[in-house]
Amino acid sequence: MTTIHLPKTVGALALLGFALLLPLVIQDPARQNFLILILMGAQLGVAWNIIGGYAGQVSLGHAVFYGIGAYTSTMLSLKLGLSPWLGMLAGGVVASAFSVAMGWPCFRLKGHYFAMATIAVAEIVQVLVTNSETLEGAVGLSLPMGNTGVAAMVFSTSKLPYYYIILGLLVVTVLASWAIERSHIGYYFRAIKDEPEAARALGVSLTRYKLVAIAVSSFFTAMGGSFYAQKEMFIDPGSVLATGVSIKIALIAILGGVGTLLGPVLGAGILITIEEYSRVLFGSTGSGTDMIIYALMIILVAVYSPAGVMGLLHELRRRIPSLRAKAEVRA
Repeated sequence: MTTIHLPKTVGALALLGFALLLPLVIQDPARQNFLILILMGAQLGVAWNIIGGYAGQVSLGHAVFYGIGAYTSTMLSLKLGLSPWLGMLAGGVVASAFSVAMGWPCFRLKGHYFAMATIAVAEIVQVLVTNSETLEGAVGLSLPMGNTGVAAMVFSTSKLPYYYIILGLLVVTVLASWAIERSHIGYYFRAIKDEPEAARALGVSLTRYKLVAIAVSSFFTAMGGSFYAQKEMFIDPGSVLATGVSIKIALIAILGGVGTLLGPVLGAGILITIEEYSRVLFGSTGSGTDMIIYALMIILVAVYSPAGVMGLLHELRRRIPSLRAKAEVRA
């Protein structure tokens, strides 16, 4: 039976209330867009954390699911006139099916070999899309601006609707992650991550539950890609299938703290803030600065805090009582 801790629940509700009211206080469109970018990054980080954090399978090819979501919803809208809300769900389903087909052979590999395989798959898909006439190749696809409103998920006068849509998607992704974390599936994921051979000996099917993890992770990642397509009204292989997108998604979770529920949210706040302010600071002369930032972040986290920022916070909280006791003794 799942135990609900009242202080944590109150804290989560207070945080949600703050997020709901924040854009009403910050009314500048540029700043609202900045908040949207943080929420987008947080949602993708939480989705990646399901496979990379809980199940311990480091994927560096999640851009392929992000791109599948973006292209599926866009093509369904252009060719069939399908609602983007349904297109978002369709993109998630297609990405999940693709992830299972990809994961079946790739999960035979372990450690960095699996990570390399995910990069290879993402690169292959990017090349195929770039050379596809049906998907307009490197030229990209543009969504029509004809219909506006909630049904079309197109808003030309305000950023607020986009903010609340991505906030809702983030909340759903966090709740799904929370449910998995506290279910028997979550225990299986952690067993596969920490002691795979012991889990196998106890009858846990490693491949089956890895496939469950990547299917759920890819579903929510694709929904994030569909949202990106609707927000920007334009996609191309470079914006939704690039290796840099995969690295950014993984780094958000790693920076915040893999295997923690809200670590990716914290990681998104830190990384997106640094990324956006570096673009403002360097402008057009800073092309490629984001990749340098990603590399530096990976090095710093790997050397100084493998558990991420959440790990640092937990360590500080653990040490504060002992530091207070020492101070009282000296006094």
